[in-house]
Amino acid sequence: MEDDSSSKKSGGTLGDLVKAESMIQLALLLPAACFIGWLLGVGLDHHFHTTWMEIAGVVLGAIAGFVQIVRTAANYLNRSGS
Repeated sequence: MEDDSSSKKSGGTLGDLVKAESMIQLALLLPAACFIGWLLGVGLDHHFHTTWMEIAGVVLGAIAGFVQIVRTAANYLNRSGS
């Protein structure tokens, strides 16, 4: 028969790993969004023969990254509070 304390401890460890994964996701989200925005901007610059779209892509990527960070953080806080 298993001890209840060992089962709770392993669930706690798994919960800690899930929290760590969420924090890693937040840390990588903004650079990834900026990079993807930059790539799209470079592609559009080459297609339309302009020079300003890669800057707009980085800015839009940063905005999208911040929005997703706020959504993820709010979701995390709502789960922790309940």
